[in-house]
Amino acid sequence: MTVDATRSAAQLGSSTRVLRPDADRLFPADPATRAIARDLYERIADAPIISPHGHVPVSWIANDHPFADPTELLVTHDHYVTRLLHASGVDLASLGVGGSEVDPRSAWRTFATHWEKFAGTASGYWIREELIEVLGIRTELGPASADRVYDEIARKLEKPEFRPRALFERFGIEVLATTDDPLDDLHDHAAIARSGLPGRVLPTFRPDRYLDPDSEDFSWDVQRLLDATGQPRSFSGYLDALRARREHFIRHGAVSTDHGVEDPYTVDLSDHDAELLFQLVLSDSADEAQRRDFRGHMLLRMAQLSVEDGLVMTVHAGVVRNHSTETHRLFGADSGHDIPRQTDFVRGLRPLLERFGLERSLHLVLFAVDETVYSRELAPMAGFYSSVFVGAPWWFLDAPDAMLRFRSAVTESAGFSRGSGFIDDTRAFLSIPARHDTARRADAAFLARLVGEQRISASTAGRIIDDLVGPQPRRVFKL
Repeated sequence: MTVDATRSAAQLGSSTRVLRPDADRLFPADPATRAIARDLYERIADAPIISPHGHVPVSWIANDHPFADPTELLVTHDHYVTRLLHASGVDLASLGVGGSEVDPRSAWRTFATHWEKFAGTASGYWIREELIEVLGIRTELGPASADRVYDEIARKLEKPEFRPRALFERFGIEVLATTDDPLDDLHDHAAIARSGLPGRVLPTFRPDRYLDPDSEDFSWDVQRLLDATGQPRSFSGYLDALRARREHFIRHGAVSTDHGVEDPYTVDLSDHDAELLFQLVLSDSADEAQRRDFRGHMLLRMAQLSVEDGLVMTVHAGVVRNHSTETHRLFGADSGHDIPRQTDFVRGLRPLLERFGLERSLHLVLFAVDETVYSRELAPMAGFYSSVFVGAPWWFLDAPDAMLRFRSAVTESAGFSRGSGFIDDTRAFLSIPARHDTARRADAAFLARLVGEQRISASTAGRIIDDLVGPQPRRVFKL
């Protein structure tokens, strides 16, 4: 084990690692390359988890309440799971999506009946890992075993060692970032910081609803922001209000901001033109092109504020949210019908990079769900701009084969050093160790191939994989 992975077994929970016949899962089939991958993986298998972007509710850690039941924990809130069940004809209401009343055991039986449909999917792999590694379930899930598995999980969830804080420690989490509204008072984060919990739980500034004129209640949200910070209803007052809230987040440990945009488009406007556009969007008088320009200008201004205050800026682009109007009406947002689209980072972000791309203090991490941009756009951009880093495979792409495609697409022009390190980006708390383990195995497999093909030495591969799980995400996210 390397110096960077020297936590004790008690801290990491490695003493409870299950000895499994599939210990070489996700490694290459070729025996020689597999042996190299196994050696690389063992270097970092028990390294602390750094999760600088994710969506675990901070209240879970602050309040440490037991998880309610297996369905609530593994099915209802996991849109990877519910979307595929919906595609198979299952009513989302029967799974508890959108706050629907549901019998959790009945929903679990439905999930188990369709379990084979998850074969080969990333979500199927993660849930299998959660069942075996985290929950210690040896029974294969299926229609006949649904109740038995449900009862076994339910009994485990009643035990103190399966409450959120105990699992946080067992997983060996060094850093866990949540995603938070700019007007959140962050009292839960303050309470966690005082509690002595090993590891850091950091807030992340997520201002989308205050920057996008097409978001619901945009004008009302902006007014709330201005009122909360005592700023006038002007563009300069609006920027100062955002500055003030960013400063509040920094005082509570934040290291980054997050921006979820469908289109990575930016535009550089004068203060005068920005003021005119600000008043138009607040009065609901702006047309579609003007609203797009406002979004694009505010993405550029967020880079400006990151240059000022040092917060890392992450951009998650290329998803059409709420693709099914009827599903959105019935179940609300984040109910499984967000769909990827093509993106253009090179032209879209050029105004932003013309202004701030050469600033050494800016760290801009770009995430995509359009795989075509990895080798064509993101890797060449990160290979020139010191401010740009390629975000790890995200959402539909954080899966074993997609991770290998990502490495192949990015490495030849940007190397390993221009990436973000793995980002789990999840609300599914129990899947965090499974996702990080998947990434570590995928990286070990990719590096093993390079060693086997004599493109890099074994010692170089060892140094790279050590860096990927610890020093690199710490550097990129200024930890």
